[in-house]
Amino acid sequence: MSKIVGIDLGTTNSGVSIVQNGAPVMLLNGSERIIPSVVGYSEISKSWLVGTPARNQYVLDPDNTARSIKRKMGSETRVNMGGQEFTPQQVSAFILRELKSIAERSLGEPVSDVVITVPAYFTDAARQATHDAGRIAGFNVRRIINEPTAAALAYGLNQVENQMVLVYDLGGGTFDVSLVELMDGIVEVRASHGNTQLGGDDFDQLLAEAIAASFADQHGLDLRENRRAWARLLRAAETAKIQLSAHPYTWIKEEYIAEKNGVPLHLEYEANRKDFEELIQPKLEQTLDSVKQVLEDAKIETDQLQQVLLVGGSSYIPAVWELLADYLDIEPQMSINPEEVVALGAGVQAAIIAGEPIDAILVDVTPHSLGIAVADHFMNQLISDRFKSLIRRNTTIPTSREEKFYALYPDQDTVNVEVYQGEDSIASHNTPLGNFLVTGLKSEDPDSPPEITVQFDLDVNGILKVTARDRVSNKQESISVEASHTRMSEAEILAARDWANKEAADAELAELPQDAAALLRRAETLLDDEMDDDDRQALSALLKNIRDAQTNSESEDLGKMLDTLEDMLFDLDLE
Repeated sequence: MSKIVGIDLGTTNSGVSIVQNGAPVMLLNGSERIIPSVVGYSEISKSWLVGTPARNQYVLDPDNTARSIKRKMGSETRVNMGGQEFTPQQVSAFILRELKSIAERSLGEPVSDVVITVPAYFTDAARQATHDAGRIAGFNVRRIINEPTAAALAYGLNQVENQMVLVYDLGGGTFDVSLVELMDGIVEVRASHGNTQLGGDDFDQLLAEAIAASFADQHGLDLRENRRAWARLLRAAETAKIQLSAHPYTWIKEEYIAEKNGVPLHLEYEANRKDFEELIQPKLEQTLDSVKQVLEDAKIETDQLQQVLLVGGSSYIPAVWELLADYLDIEPQMSINPEEVVALGAGVQAAIIAGEPIDAILVDVTPHSLGIAVADHFMNQLISDRFKSLIRRNTTIPTSREEKFYALYPDQDTVNVEVYQGEDSIASHNTPLGNFLVTGLKSEDPDSPPEITVQFDLDVNGILKVTARDRVSNKQESISVEASHTRMSEAEILAARDWANKEAADAELAELPQDAAALLRRAETLLDDEMDDDDRQALSALLKNIRDAQTNSESEDLGKMLDTLEDMLFDLDLE
């Protein structure tokens, strides 16, 4: 029987998963765990592009590239690419077909059955369009399930006693919040609210418009009037948004983004988290309105919630965590990658349909918050020994976070960075991990105290590196400490090790020779055509072995298998 896979068809990124050895895992596309939900037509190669190649093309040829198509599902919108017109279902089918190919390459066998997720707040028309897209891609769509249900399944909450869980799903283009009730192993959505036109794309747009306004003030030129320049700016804004989730500042630099009177113009703009969060605050407040509406609809008080789960890439924004924690008085959970949790849950649902046994998902997290001692001003008084968390407990590792701080006085030239582990608001009540001095501080303004950025880097072994840097002099100091970190099981340690080894191996992959790459492309094209099941299975298995040999740098075996592939393709062409 063919495997059933689970797919998260996202606005910004999409992924495919399956349950192996009792736990859901992402099926990789080389080193990519998820792929951009972008489709394009290349006028140069006269071919269709999906995923990262299409995303890369967007800044060069936005007219032949489609992104955020999920927002159009269920509508009468048409998209033009390559001189042809497509429905949203057809564009989505390109993405689903690519995910189907990724699954077949990973598993070494044909894949026909699928579970696809949709936002709980999706209309019936949008759900039907998603089902149709699956069929266009060649799938037998076994089930369409809600994304919050998938998230709950990924966390193994169907194996937990009765609970009331709020799932906050802020993705690239859609938002919904759902109240999920768990009763006797059943995951049921009690209430949902949201906005299918709200998400990270809107945050990118707001930041890009702020940058464009600054550029216009400087050069008297509006980048929004040039489609290619605007596409570059949107992509740069998206990258900056991601950087600002872990750093207080980031530079946006785009060379030759425009031209005025024959003179090329370059863009340089330093974005900071504070200004960015102020830009998007009205949008975030809209999501809180949905949270309130869901609780009201279900007649549930905040103190009746047992868990809050964060889903979607945009939930990485620190202001999101703070917004929910302040309003609900409960720490939101992000122990599973928010960009993968829905796909993993879809894989769990697929395994349930197939009758496979399911164990708990394996994750590696830091069980304690990590931060530094700071001083706060309150009622014109300085209160010292306060604890400021940079990495919150239950954060998946490895991870990195950076925050900005100020010295106490304008003429202060030295600070002592004290690192702690714990949950108490008083720093000294937590466990000290180490401290170090940063000297020679300077200030841009003689009347203002020096500004210091502090970065925490926590690796898979629980080793914490703390770096403090003076913003003006760029002088920095650092310390490495081993945080007290207890893994949930030996299996988690092995899983983290395997993941790290795979990431390192993927980073060292050498590109295949052009003729070998052409062979692989030709073989993958054949897999999409009708052929004998035995031939298809043999070809899929050989392609998987070739990629394994490439990953493991087994050049001798790789050469032999490429020769075998060439012979196999020759025989298939004769049939």
